[in-house]
Amino acid sequence: MPKVTVDGEEIEVPQGATVLQACELAGKEIPRFCYHERLSIAGNCRMCLVEVAPGPPKPQASCALPAAEGQEIKTNTEMVKKAREGVMEFLLINHPLDCPICDQGGECDLQDQAMAYGRGASRYEENKRAVTEKYMGPIVKTIMTRCIHCTRCVRFAEEVAGVEDIGAIGRGENMQITSYLEHAVQSELSGNVIDLCPVGALTSKPYAFEARPWELKKTPTIDVMDAVGTNIRLDSRGRGVLRALPRINDDVNEEWASDKTRYAVEGLDNRRLDKPFVRNSKGKLEMASWEEAFAAIAAVDHKGMVAAIAGDLVDCETMYAARELVTAMGGDMFEGRQTGLAYDTSSLSALNFNTTIAALETADVVLIIGSDVRREASLVNTRIQKAMRRGGAKAFAIGPETDLTYKTEWLGNDMGKIAKLPKAMADALKNAERPAVIVGGGALAIDGVHGAALALVKKYKLKRKLEDGSEWNGFNVLHFSAARMGGLMLGYAHQGGIAAIAKKKPRLAFFLGADEVDYGKFKSTYKVYVGHHGDAGAHAADVILPAAAYSEKSGTYVNLEGRVQRGERAVFPPGDAREDWSIFRALSDVVGHTLPFDSHDECRAAMAKAVPALGEEGLASYGWKAPKLPASPKGKMKGYPITDFYLTNAICRASETMQRCSSEITHGEAFLEAAE
Repeated sequence: MPKVTVDGEEIEVPQGATVLQACELAGKEIPRFCYHERLSIAGNCRMCLVEVAPGPPKPQASCALPAAEGQEIKTNTEMVKKAREGVMEFLLINHPLDCPICDQGGECDLQDQAMAYGRGASRYEENKRAVTEKYMGPIVKTIMTRCIHCTRCVRFAEEVAGVEDIGAIGRGENMQITSYLEHAVQSELSGNVIDLCPVGALTSKPYAFEARPWELKKTPTIDVMDAVGTNIRLDSRGRGVLRALPRINDDVNEEWASDKTRYAVEGLDNRRLDKPFVRNSKGKLEMASWEEAFAAIAAVDHKGMVAAIAGDLVDCETMYAARELVTAMGGDMFEGRQTGLAYDTSSLSALNFNTTIAALETADVVLIIGSDVRREASLVNTRIQKAMRRGGAKAFAIGPETDLTYKTEWLGNDMGKIAKLPKAMADALKNAERPAVIVGGGALAIDGVHGAALALVKKYKLKRKLEDGSEWNGFNVLHFSAARMGGLMLGYAHQGGIAAIAKKKPRLAFFLGADEVDYGKFKSTYKVYVGHHGDAGAHAADVILPAAAYSEKSGTYVNLEGRVQRGERAVFPPGDAREDWSIFRALSDVVGHTLPFDSHDECRAAMAKAVPALGEEGLASYGWKAPKLPASPKGKMKGYPITDFYLTNAICRASETMQRCSSEITHGEAFLEAAE
């Protein structure tokens, strides 16, 4: 490793590091606008100038200069100070003086660095340049006069999102950043450019003029819009959540978040259930008190025929409390696969994303079976994109053709090909050092797919020991529901799935935020909906018990790779709504089966005692056990489970921004905006 001297201090730096990284290792702060750790180096802004010897007697851009043996780097000389002031002066020449009305105010890199590295006064007396606004869709608001041409957004769109929809036109002073033909950016990750923009050129359209960052309470929690388990921060004021931002977690989401994660929070205040309802003798739902709602449930002559159906957004504590109550009432029917899936659950390792999200980017061959990874798990898709861009990985897929944002060799949508892969695919898996197979949750609905995919593990040694001694398991199942893995760990997987439960005709069933269920199959069942939005589940229910959304309760969630994570409560539930676990605890007294916990902490402790893996944060260890299943898949996959990325759950459907994204991006509707 090369040794360099930074301001008189000698340090060792990794091979291939830049001078900027060397300075940071030495504890020096280097200003920058265009440089970003997760993007390629552009060297546009020249703000990161330092003095380097040996070298020309002038400041050099540290972000694009490799660190070499014997370099002497100076970050605080008079030459460096004067150069940085000059660069900042040039950047501010055309920057508008609209900080008081700019949404970036308070968290703006340009503001911070102008204070730290800028001159004390301006010498510029000419007219400032102005740029017309661009249209990038319902999520990104553009004020391009503020743009400093750092090109972070351009590089993100191409390198991470894999959608080359943002670029530059013109040259020099006339250069402008714009979207392709000024259409909405066709990416599920477009909101990340707002965080990347170091100035106020790209800001959040739904959040415009809502709040300043110092007014907000910041709460760390876990996203439930998909099964990735994105680490997020909810910013709230009073009783409202105003925005969701990603937190850095290199093992899960790096520092990105999908647009659904960011903007579905707008739906948290719309169409909310905040009072209990009971269906009267005329078949109409009417408002009731908690006592009346509980009394109606207790009056049901269930005779032990009780079921619990979990939705996609439910936390583990809720499922555990419901399971304990239903078991105490004599029931044994639990299901979390509300859309009708009924695959084998005898081994959780055979249903897990075993490679892990972070390690997937080191795979050299990826076979995708019946999964639209781009829409089912956008941030898993970015890892495959990275594997191909940096490691030269190859991607193959079986299923209906779709745009995954990277070059994919499609093998058709006949699932029978899993049992007999084409020669090119078979050779690629055989010769790969780190092969990975990803089976979509929807593909598991086709008989024989699960068994045929598991057969690939032994045939191509997907589970192996690598040269460095580490273990590699290339078999992965990609779920798309935040509650799925936690539900499987808690036993929410009835033999034969939800169809088998409906066939048994339970007399009483609790639906935990389950809005995608075919309620027509439960006509003779007394349905209790425990949820937070007035969606399909509430319309079909006989009793509605208003519960808390994920932002309104602390909860445990397990992502698709079996990672146990905890989220915190940001705000309180509206009206008479209560946290889900407390609803079941209160109901248990009325039905005569009191649950043995009185607080959330006691509920979590009891859950951890029943399922020890849920007691500790981090990757749960399932071991490896491949069940023997039929391995002769037949039939073609007609379509993927997610047909509209932006409207997959009740919270999304209550969000105006998600509705607009669906109309414009998914369905191609044109929206005209009034000229300002």
